[in-house]
Amino acid sequence: MTPTSHTGRARRAPLVLSAALLVVASISIPSTAFAAGDDLSVNGGAQRNDGDKTALLRDSIVDGPAKNVILLIGDGMGDSEITIARNYEYGAAGELPGIDALPLTGQYTTYSLYRDGANKGKPDAVPDSAATGSAWATGTKTFDNAISVDIDGNPQDTLVEIAKANGLKTGNVSTSEIQDATPAVQAAHVDARSCYGPDSASCGDDALAAGGLGSISEQLLDTRADVTLGGGATSFGQTAKAGQWNGQTLFAQAEDRGYQIVDDGAALAAVATADQSQPVLGLFTPGNFPTRFAPSVATVGGADLPAVTCEPNPDRLGTDLSLASLTNKAIDLLDTGDEGFFLQVEGASIDKQDHAANACGQIGETIDLDEAVQAALAFAEADGNTLVIVTADHAHTSQIVDSTPPTSLSTALTTADGTTMKVSYGTAAAGGSQQHTGSQLRIAGYGPGAAQVVGLTDQTDNFFTMADALQLERDTAVFSAEATGTLTPTTVQPGGDLVLDAAGFGGDRQIDAVVEGEAEGLGSHDLIDGSTRYEFTAPAEEGAHTVTLTGRQSGKVVEVPFTVAADAPATPSPAPTPPAAPAPDGGAGGDAGSAGSGASVLGSTGAVVAPVLTVGALLLAAGAYLFARQRRRQHAA
Repeated sequence: MTPTSHTGRARRAPLVLSAALLVVASISIPSTAFAAGDDLSVNGGAQRNDGDKTALLRDSIVDGPAKNVILLIGDGMGDSEITIARNYEYGAAGELPGIDALPLTGQYTTYSLYRDGANKGKPDAVPDSAATGSAWATGTKTFDNAISVDIDGNPQDTLVEIAKANGLKTGNVSTSEIQDATPAVQAAHVDARSCYGPDSASCGDDALAAGGLGSISEQLLDTRADVTLGGGATSFGQTAKAGQWNGQTLFAQAEDRGYQIVDDGAALAAVATADQSQPVLGLFTPGNFPTRFAPSVATVGGADLPAVTCEPNPDRLGTDLSLASLTNKAIDLLDTGDEGFFLQVEGASIDKQDHAANACGQIGETIDLDEAVQAALAFAEADGNTLVIVTADHAHTSQIVDSTPPTSLSTALTTADGTTMKVSYGTAAAGGSQQHTGSQLRIAGYGPGAAQVVGLTDQTDNFFTMADALQLERDTAVFSAEATGTLTPTTVQPGGDLVLDAAGFGGDRQIDAVVEGEAEGLGSHDLIDGSTRYEFTAPAEEGAHTVTLTGRQSGKVVEVPFTVAADAPATPSPAPTPPAAPAPDGGAGGDAGSAGSGASVLGSTGAVVAPVLTVGALLLAAGAYLFARQRRRQHAA
């Protein structure tokens, strides 16, 4: 049952208090491990508990629902990677102010599944980022390399897609190429994670030219999250090989579809609004973001060399594009009303630098993620209605060792304690890629519904924890069940002008329109809040005709009849649809004719008809809202 707002505020008062205590405690941790005079050798000198935690933990357990969910992923951030970063930056007895501050913790299993053969459907003990990300994004286990499809290749709805259909705003942030596995699992459905763009040979039957849904970059534009921030600009310079934007670059397509495209911190700072009419696509590097720290080199016997201190990377992006800054900007753009939001944030290169046996690289990326966690917790503490979950996708290979392994790559680092920490990488030789491991992982939560992470769970449980906290209706087709199409006029002369308004397609992101008997369809439109407009000319052939609207995601079909007759009243040609208002900082506006932008949906109706259509649109919107709310209440019951 959904509590009233008064009850929710009263119920969350202890949560806000406990959060304040946690945040205050975390930000007071010094940059070195201990203050002068601290002695770990005395009885109780290393104790972390400060008094009885019973009341604090009891107050941390808050029932849902949550208005917002922020999921933060450290790619490859196993317990060893967390410990290495903590030891280096804060000392062995210190704490990571963000990651270690969440009050409710558990462990979850991460295995993937075999795709085929005698072991089809059985556990594969060591997973990759594609299978693990798909697990929390969809609730369905799958095979390594798969992006949000099951082991038979069937697309599985993602949290971003489901949240959008339920009327929430959505965001996807990463320090990797935005096509990389972890961000891709919220935006695409392909068999091969390397299907980045139209030029990727690995796309196979997922390519648009082969009749598939398209590459990850192309599907990302279809998924249409309100905010998408990361690297990976190179793939958007590729040219579509099929479909409505055949021959155009993905950048040109994004602009045509109303995206605000930004590529530096100043342009991002200038963006004031992100919604379905003007979603934000921020691509700040050709590939992955540069790391916080310059590389350290692990070698055979390296841990016997003098211990090193990590050095800043001169190529690192400015602080306005740090992961914490991107997290704060995404929250600012998403937290704009009563609808709530779902946001995924990834610190991507913990994994990538672990693969490279680069201890300083992985430490810096863990610290970056920790700062993003602090930003999310600060928002959640002030908001009181936000579930924050911090976890990883899979464990990795780095280990803290006591002596230098004779064959493994290793390095020695000077920690915040002033002592030496030896880190070993033993799953690949020099020049190779260190391997993932199959260990269970920490998952930690704060806010409404966070108690679901406690104990031993599976990675797929994370999907249901978040979906249930937001009270999402997962059968998104219901939001298109009452879809309509309204044609003006219904009787027209041959070649006369027609205006078709589609509304109520809340379970869809795109719609296709076809006039019966016409060789060419009317094209695909993006749906803005379930609505779009088509303007077209009637066939030359007199008689009864039909326009068929098909929601691409729900499969909902709406047939709209009309008549072509020579003696029909003449209809004035519609005025040209005015362009949408320019996006901030010169970003692209929408095009209602080609991209379905709702910014100027009444632009061609004339001053007399506009008020009537406005009232009709309001009534349709109110009906859709009441229907969706009733469905959510039924689902929650």
